[in-house]
Amino acid sequence: MNLKEINDRIRKKSAELRDVPTGRAATLPLIALIAIYSLSVVTSLPGLAVSPILGDLETVFPHASQLEIQMLASLPSLVIIPFVLIAGKLSLNVDKKKLMIWGLSLFFASSVIYLLVTRSLFLMLADSVILGIGAGFVIPLSTGLIADNFSGKYRTRQLGIVSAISNLSLVLATMLAGYLAGIDWHYSFLVYCLSAVSLGFAFRLPDKRAASPEPVPTGGAAGAKDMRDIRIGGKTVRTDWPLGLMGFYFLITVIVLIVPLNLSIYMDKFSIGGTDASGTLISAFFLAVMLPGLFINKLISGVKEKNNLIALGLILAGLLLMLIRDLWPITAGVLLAGFGYGIMQPLIYDRTADSVAPQRVTFALALVMAMNYGAIIVYPFLQQILEWAFRTQSVYVSFGMSLALCLMLFWPQYRYMKRLREKKEESRQPGAGVRK
Repeated sequence: MNLKEINDRIRKKSAELRDVPTGRAATLPLIALIAIYSLSVVTSLPGLAVSPILGDLETVFPHASQLEIQMLASLPSLVIIPFVLIAGKLSLNVDKKKLMIWGLSLFFASSVIYLLVTRSLFLMLADSVILGIGAGFVIPLSTGLIADNFSGKYRTRQLGIVSAISNLSLVLATMLAGYLAGIDWHYSFLVYCLSAVSLGFAFRLPDKRAASPEPVPTGGAAGAKDMRDIRIGGKTVRTDWPLGLMGFYFLITVIVLIVPLNLSIYMDKFSIGGTDASGTLISAFFLAVMLPGLFINKLISGVKEKNNLIALGLILAGLLLMLIRDLWPITAGVLLAGFGYGIMQPLIYDRTADSVAPQRVTFALALVMAMNYGAIIVYPFLQQILEWAFRTQSVYVSFGMSLALCLMLFWPQYRYMKRLREKKEESRQPGAGVRK
């Protein structure tokens, strides 16, 4: 090998490191992809800083009601929902890079304000609204930029990585917030300042001209192939909203919320494990959610149409194992439920991107991602309604709700796969398909 060939190979390798294949004609600069990844860290931050200090805040603000204290954790999620939808709608006409910079600027500004107003609960609640608005702009665009710049298996892989980064940052940021709160409760709000890193990278995001979109279908904002007839209240509505995926994502999120919201109560009631066992298992749950995203293409390549059935089966098995009142079965159940949910999360985003016209992908993703926050807000009310209906506050009410919803989704998938298998067997029989 001569010197010229060596230099050519070095230049080729350098180009591969600088540019990322997208499945389209154009490549994406590596720095732009890193910028998109950095956005996934921000999406998991709202509410984190407050969770380790809720007990301290009752002492700091003795005259505040329990609802006011809890609103510091829940208010950002409540505000996120409408602004996720607003950001998705604005993305149809406004440059996404500018929207992202505006959202991150609001997010970072709120993180600074938190550190300055920690003696006023009213101002902290007002700042929580600003935090929710900023996060609401960032969340749909973080996945929308992936859909804009990647296609096919490349998009599926990148959506898996983005989902993994978001869930991993949730674990790490929670641990950091808890550690900082142990020094001084004010310091836990420093985790929100991580948004400064994302804001710095945002200027390296691909702009509207840099993206290489797929051909836009003719016939209005959405192509005819994207429109579907949906029956609502006896009326037929023609829409390209991914209503099926929205409902599915909402339900599977409600199912697995039993782990972060009820596991500690369940384990404490039956004295399972030590004092830190439930916290460790909740962290393990989010790590299990994170893992499938790292190798989602390899994970789904062999199962294809069985994805939903397998993921729901893992969640169902996990719920049943958690009913065994022993630490090891509960640990296995938490990991299985997290892994099953982790498979479905990037696949739902990918299917959403496939279901609508390219220029409406970010809006469709906003609709779907709003379901995650909607489930978090609705879950406590669903639990209270069931407790009132059955006149009990037993922790098994939550398990019953999750199991019932999981079976409701699993059974039609099982019947569908059974019919599909029977049709394949019939087609293999001699004389199949030959008319008499």
